[in-house]
Amino acid sequence: MVAPAFSSPKFKPGQLVRHRRYGYRGVVVEFDLTCKASDEWYWRNQTQPPKTQPWYHVLVHGRQTNTYAAETSLEVDPSDEPIDHPLVVAFFSEFVAGRYIRNGRRGPTE
Repeated sequence: MVAPAFSSPKFKPGQLVRHRRYGYRGVVVEFDLTCKASDEWYWRNQTQPPKTQPWYHVLVHGRQTNTYAAETSLEVDPSDEPIDHPLVVAFFSEFVAGRYIRNGRRGPTE
């Protein structure tokens, strides 16, 4: 099977997304143009989407967790509702028109 070609990431930091298979909502914090996870992590997952596509760091709504999801696993979240996650304030300064605005920091340790 030939992996799909990706020219640029579909989702940007601050954008709301929903996981196609598991249904959770979240907000994109950052992305990698290809999967940067270890092979051990990758093969432990229930599915193995192509590593040659963008992968996203996502804060999960209503939980204190984050995920690393492939672009083909995500879709736009049409709800335009804020995300309830303790780290939102570490990455974003405000929520405007269904999108978070980055605060310029790289994360909770800065």
